[in-house]
Amino acid sequence: MDSVERVARRTRELRQKHGLTQQELAELADMSEKFLQQIEACRKKEIWVSTVERIAAAFSLDVHEFLAPDLPSTSRLAKKVPSSRVHRR
Repeated sequence: MDSVERVARRTRELRQKHGLTQQELAELADMSEKFLQQIEACRKKEIWVSTVERIAAAFSLDVHEFLAPDLPSTSRLAKKVPSSRVHRR
């Protein structure tokens, strides 16, 4: 697995673990939802370290924890997530 695939898989795993939509995670990581979708779908050929830092920071992780072989058990959301339209009833 290459580094882009690893980032895509880990992003999806952590997002789902914390029950976030792509829209919610994009807001936490200060990026567009479309950009996050491209990352998760492995449609990016390369990902900058600063992008990985922003995603990791959204889960209160350092980059090395985010990229570790095993899913980090200590991840938590860096700040309260504003509810998206998807979660409203």
